[in-house]
Amino acid sequence: MQKEKFNHSLKLLAKSSIFVFFSILLSKILAYLYKIIIARKFGAEGYGIFSLSTMIFSIITIIFSLGISEGIVRYISFYRGKKENSKINYIFKKSSILILSSSIIGALIMFFLSEYISINIFHNPQLIIFLKFLSFFVPISVASGIFTSTIRAFEEIKWSSFIKNILGNAIQLITLIILVYLGFKTNSIIFSYTLGIVGIFIVSYFICKIKIFKFFKKEKISKEVQRKTSHSLYSYSWPLMFLTIISMVLYWIDSFAIGYFRGASEVGIYNVATSIALLFNILPQIFIQLFFPLITREFANKNIILIKRLSKQLGKWIFILNFPLLVLLILFPGEIINILFGSEFILAKTSLIILSIGIFISSIFKISTYLILTKEKSKIVFMNLLIVSIINLLLNLTLVPKYGITGAAFSTMISQILISTFLLFETKFYFSIVPLKKEIFKILLGSLVPIFILLSIKKYFPLNWISFILQAIFFFLAYFLLALLFKGLDKSDLMILNLFKSKIKDIIS
Repeated sequence: MQKEKFNHSLKLLAKSSIFVFFSILLSKILAYLYKIIIARKFGAEGYGIFSLSTMIFSIITIIFSLGISEGIVRYISFYRGKKENSKINYIFKKSSILILSSSIIGALIMFFLSEYISINIFHNPQLIIFLKFLSFFVPISVASGIFTSTIRAFEEIKWSSFIKNILGNAIQLITLIILVYLGFKTNSIIFSYTLGIVGIFIVSYFICKIKIFKFFKKEKISKEVQRKTSHSLYSYSWPLMFLTIISMVLYWIDSFAIGYFRGASEVGIYNVATSIALLFNILPQIFIQLFFPLITREFANKNIILIKRLSKQLGKWIFILNFPLLVLLILFPGEIINILFGSEFILAKTSLIILSIGIFISSIFKISTYLILTKEKSKIVFMNLLIVSIINLLLNLTLVPKYGITGAAFSTMISQILISTFLLFETKFYFSIVPLKKEIFKILLGSLVPIFILLSIKKYFPLNWISFILQAIFFFLAYFLLALLFKGLDKSDLMILNLFKSKIKDIIS
């Protein structure tokens, strides 16, 4: 029975992940085209201003969301498992009123502090108009978070993935191209970015109205039940507010320090490396879309064995698929940056190598964070991020003035390795899980052959985008073939590969 349920859950994850994979792949293509146009059209300075303004907007939005969006995912999923629909309705309405009120306060704070932040912190008056304009969209972005979290909690993964991954990016890219063509200057960046936010809000609201609100039960619940439900939600969510803030800050501390000590131009160069290295987070993002609500529901039913098996299998999948990307980014950092963003940004190649190592390691342990959250240990995750963020900040303050973007990258790599170590020991303690399987070592052993061949080829062939694509294809094929020959893939992996094969055949036919 356990084996059947495990296989069913894996298939469910894989089926949802096929759509999510293609939607995230498309979203990354759209997002990268958007960033490439900004970088190539407006240079390092323009790209740096864009990065700083969206960083501040994201932090304000997260702070004044109060962490409740993630709380909605956890508790709606939990009460769905227990079929307590009246509590779902109560949570949605109560949380909506609270965080929409707080988001208006956040918008006002951002508007009135925009001049101080731009002049006194980042020494760049061009930021002022960006921040003031963005402040009007804080409540809209927060409201979108409520709707998309509800969609995700009801396991409408296709809609959730489309809205979050494709819709906003597509609107932003299309609008930017049109505005640049019409002759707009840097204002085209801010107009296109905010139009994407509005598009996500409108569509997510109508999806909730059409597909989800009909399931909400409006029967009254007692004051005592309301009190307990609210207490559970808020006590779970408030650490998540700080957790999400610090999680964002962990990535943005570098840009903040570079912007303060070095200026917007170096922020733009560094963020090119960051945006490429963050490709390692695509796979965890794909699987976690369904993994978190699924394991939360199983946790409500006390099915710990299934949770353990799913976690180890997903950890292995993330490693298998991310490792080839790590090899390519270490061997061809400058070439990849030049092909995508242009020669102006090649200065970021050392930073890209350093960031890639740190973020690759942390990607393997992303699911550990959600395991701990399932057990309502959000305060532990918060403390992890708080400690690591303080260390990252201190490292940045020490290294950035002397070593610039390379110092910032090294700070982040150390931080990512440190937080992965925390998560490794914590999931072992609370769940007796290490989200890695022994087959990983067989896969590493098999990968040595194509790595050696790639190093040999690199010496004799000049690299352009065509030769890079050919070498990358060769490496991926050789890597996965040797993973099969070295028996790095088990029965569960082969079952999912067959499922993917049949799904792709269905799509083609």
